[in-house]
Amino acid sequence: MTDSEHVRPLAPATILPVSDESASNIKNTRRRKNRIKCLICVIATSIILITIVLTLVFTVFRVKDPIIKMNGVMVNGLDSVTGINQVQLLGTNISMIVDVSVKNPNMASFKYSNTTTDIYYKGTLVGEAHGLPGKARPHRTSRMNLTVDIMIDRILSDPGLGRELTRSGLVNMWSYTRVGGKVKILGIVKKHVTVKMNCTMAVNITGQAIQDVDCKKKIDL
Repeated sequence: MTDSEHVRPLAPATILPVSDESASNIKNTRRRKNRIKCLICVIATSIILITIVLTLVFTVFRVKDPIIKMNGVMVNGLDSVTGINQVQLLGTNISMIVDVSVKNPNMASFKYSNTTTDIYYKGTLVGEAHGLPGKARPHRTSRMNLTVDIMIDRILSDPGLGRELTRSGLVNMWSYTRVGGKVKILGIVKKHVTVKMNCTMAVNITGQAIQDVDCKKKIDL
């Protein structure tokens, strides 16, 4: 038997046809994988954006407290008073001009409502004034002058006033100023702030001036 007799031809390769169902399963698997990849990308992008926004909110866009300051107080109406007695004060129209400023250290405007300033003498309200609503622009200072008409009859009704005038020629008073408003950044961060300031002062009757002004500030969130 020769070698050629032992060699048999190879059988042709059998190609199995892919059924429609198998092809559909393969396509569905690929689609699922693509959807999962897209979902992962969306989630990762969202996490990055949220992280950036939170970082900005707590650093660059963090809401800071407005700063209120008493720049000065002027008194009008004492030019007709020549002595330090209650009779001289009777019938006198006295007013105070309170110069107040609000500094806004934020990147957005601080919008405030009516500004209120009250003047007290020994716990009794003797004058009040209301300022108009306004807005302190970013990193700017808003300044306002409030005119307070003093109810002199309430001061004169105090039995210790004469002794106080005789001893020092000073009338000790204190003021309370309140500015309430809000800061809104990018429509996302909103903070309501109320700035309060208490000041003690002495009205020098003969010197026709305000002296010894001392203020303390408080922030309510």
